[in-house]
Amino acid sequence: MKVLIVNGSPNPNGATAAALTIVEERLHKAIVQTEWFQLGGKPVRGCIDCRRCVETHRCAFDDDPCNALIEAILNADGVVIGTPTYFAGANGALTAVLDRVFYAAVSHGQLFKGKPAAVVATFWRSGATDAIDRINKYFQFGGMPIVSSSYWNVMMDPKEAADEKGVQTLSVLGDNLAQLVNSL
Repeated sequence: MKVLIVNGSPNPNGATAAALTIVEERLHKAIVQTEWFQLGGKPVRGCIDCRRCVETHRCAFDDDPCNALIEAILNADGVVIGTPTYFAGANGALTAVLDRVFYAAVSHGQLFKGKPAAVVATFWRSGATDAIDRINKYFQFGGMPIVSSSYWNVMMDPKEAADEKGVQTLSVLGDNLAQLVNSL
């Protein structure tokens, strides 16, 4: 079994990566393999509703990570997406890519149906629960079972504050995701 870990932050070694690593450690403890997908800091496009994806289930634009992310999700048994909360919600570049990923792969074919999915948000002030809600909607639309924890799947930026509750919550999330993926 393999879970795709998507770091929706442009920073490969920041707070979001630290939070996702907590989930990954629990997955590895349960003998679940992981693969990382780093969104990166390069420009991404938003969807222009050209509808070329209706037949191909891939985006017509092939100059950013959208189609590579579709393939990575298809090749995984589950997915966890991490987002920083820069301004009251999920990272804009991440949501621009996810709009296209899910429009192409889900709207016209339900390609991700049944794959367990979870979201993790990091923050310093506010907006983390809004970020979780936004990304969970992609999963809901895609028919993907949403994996929960014992609290909201959030963690404060570890450079700013110690967050024992966040670490505990993400550990439980990793255990729950591993249990669900291993039961498939």
